[in-house]
Amino acid sequence: MNEISINLVSQLKNAGKFWYIVNPFETTFEFPHQVPDYYQQVWIPFFFLIVLEQVILTAKNKKKSFRLNDQVTSFSHWIFQESGRVFFRGAEYYAYIKIYENYHRWNLSWNSIWTWYITALGVDFCYYWVHRSNHEVHFLWAHHQVHHSSEEFNLAVGLRQSVLQHWCNFIFYLPLAFFIPPSHFIVHHQFNLIYQLWIHTTIIDDLGPLELIFNTPKHHRVHHGCNLYCLDKNYGGVLIIWDRLFGTFMEEKDEIIYGLVTSPQSFNPLYLQMFYAKAMINKSKGMKSSADKLSVLWKGPSWYPGGPRLGLDKYKINVTSRIKYNVRIPTWQTVYIILHFLIIFYKHLQLYNNEKQDIHNFLGITILNNMFALVAIGLLFDKSQYAGLVELVRCIDNKEKDVVQG
Repeated sequence: MNEISINLVSQLKNAGKFWYIVNPFETTFEFPHQVPDYYQQVWIPFFFLIVLEQVILTAKNKKKSFRLNDQVTSFSHWIFQESGRVFFRGAEYYAYIKIYENYHRWNLSWNSIWTWYITALGVDFCYYWVHRSNHEVHFLWAHHQVHHSSEEFNLAVGLRQSVLQHWCNFIFYLPLAFFIPPSHFIVHHQFNLIYQLWIHTTIIDDLGPLELIFNTPKHHRVHHGCNLYCLDKNYGGVLIIWDRLFGTFMEEKDEIIYGLVTSPQSFNPLYLQMFYAKAMINKSKGMKSSADKLSVLWKGPSWYPGGPRLGLDKYKINVTSRIKYNVRIPTWQTVYIILHFLIIFYKHLQLYNNEKQDIHNFLGITILNNMFALVAIGLLFDKSQYAGLVELVRCIDNKEKDVVQG
């Protein structure tokens, strides 16, 4: 009974990280290797919140159906992105640590509470510009669009991330390395992104005075809308004050339609990760001059020659209604997908407990198998003509590996 009580208290404490409710003295470290993987600590309470959200939505509107295809696709992106993070084990912080070790100009004490708060503010300020650039620079948007690809807005959508997202964003945080210790940066970089998980929901309406300072579900719903008035607004991470200061804030007004302005209409996670980059490259190839070809990459997604860097609103797609992409599949196929997805999910969780000496043998093989399986599930959801063949090949391949290992 005591062990159960201790575990419950631990999970409640972990849940507090969603709202940045943490003890500064317990989350201050001298060296980077001492910083825990806070992402791992929040998954259990977050999955509980996902289930709770669906229960509340069903109770409020019984006609609102649970879309398994969209939820599984969101989880698939999470597995894609998390697999890379687990495999590289913190390598994305390498440049930050090296800059700090060789070039930092101010010695902020690692055990000072002021350093803790300065870092929290600095990381959030940088995140605003990271996020804004991901929408306003086309080659960055080609990755970030994955996060906006769902036509739903729920907690699971917070898990949709590009595999390359962290690698594209790290440069915007590097100026902090001139004065903020790496251990503090790694802590708050995690907390900043963890906070943003809970704001992907429609069940929380207005939070009163908190709306003036903090990023909330109400503000973030606008950010995920593809209505014209929602585009390129509310970039904040934890604080919404940056949007108010820099002119990108927008209040929630008309009913919001979620997703990309042009729906990709697929549940294949690999396709959703890559399709936009291909479209961007084709747009660049279609330009006549070399300058315009390059401009397609670094200017906004809506830019065309002769226009401003972010394009003109009158030429942008104004989404006013949408029929959600929702292919119907047989019940037996739904059950089949659920069972196989649970197996994939279980195998993914095993990655966190793997020993370093097995990294190439176990991690690499498991990650590739999981990705292949998730693509097959996406094709089944899409009723693709290749779904049966891909799934057959996957099952035969797994069977052969089991025989070899046996």
